[in-house]
Amino acid sequence: PIDPRAGHVPGAGNAPFSQNLTADPVPVFLPAAGLRERYAGLGAAEREPVLYCGSGVTACHDLLALHVAGLRGQLYPGSWSEWSSDESLPIERG
Repeated sequence: PIDPRAGHVPGAGNAPFSQNLTADPVPVFLPAAGLRERYAGLGAAEREPVLYCGSGVTACHDLLALHVAGLRGQLYPGSWSEWSSDESLPIERG
């Protein structure tokens, strides 16, 4: 493992960036309406999500997908690597 603790930020949802893409041989972003439906289903239409991943790279993909969908989000640039390194911060598993 790269990070000192396994788990996720309490209350975090999961939105794999690969689900923003078509299944074509050369994948592209889904249409804006499809992305909006996906992220609205995850609550992003009601509240602006804070996105993170392992190190902040793939979360940027989701941030761009939100923009294409006409929604907004924020990046937690430290992502899980930073969060899991701070023993004072809570984590959830499962």
